[in-house]
Amino acid sequence: MPLKADQIPSPPRENEPLQAATESAQTLALMAQRRSTKIAHFVEPGPAGEDLDALLTLAARVPDHGKLGPWRFVVIEGDARARAGIAIARAIENDDGVTDELLHSARSLFLRAPLCVMVVSSAAPHPKIPEWEQTLSSGAACFALLMAANAMGYAGAWITEWPTYDARARKALGLADHERIAGFIYIGSAREPLTERVRPDAKTRISRF
Repeated sequence: MPLKADQIPSPPRENEPLQAATESAQTLALMAQRRSTKIAHFVEPGPAGEDLDALLTLAARVPDHGKLGPWRFVVIEGDARARAGIAIARAIENDDGVTDELLHSARSLFLRAPLCVMVVSSAAPHPKIPEWEQTLSSGAACFALLMAANAMGYAGAWITEWPTYDARARKALGLADHERIAGFIYIGSAREPLTERVRPDAKTRISRF
């Protein structure tokens, strides 16, 4: 059974003393075995209510130069999954060459898992904080949400897909002109065990200056 929100420590208060490091064999084991679930393998249940709120609170604890919070979370769950799919389908339905198959795929996009969290990057020019660093913070929020979901006992996958790169789809999903989608984080349960895939050899990507 997945962990519950009441099993997660409360967040510290501002200026409360904290440990610089906390040893956790469980965290290291989770990272060593981290694996995304294939999008076709999601089934119920997914997190909801207080459990979902707890996951999003954890995901917000990421490096954030200047404390700008240059990202936001859009929860797509329940009936909203179908509404979001219809919205992006309408955005492309008049395109030349669009097929019924493509429109059906768009309408079904968010129905493939019990929950989807759209992580929206609001990175923008700033007099002190480079825009690239704001974008990186959004990526960190995606990964933090994915890891938190796994740690709570849920399967997860970080996917971008075509709406990320289509201005009309972004608008249909409620994004402002300057906002971008850092990722769609699908969360639920896995219908079958995962298997490991080929990983980059870290040793070939390490050098010393």
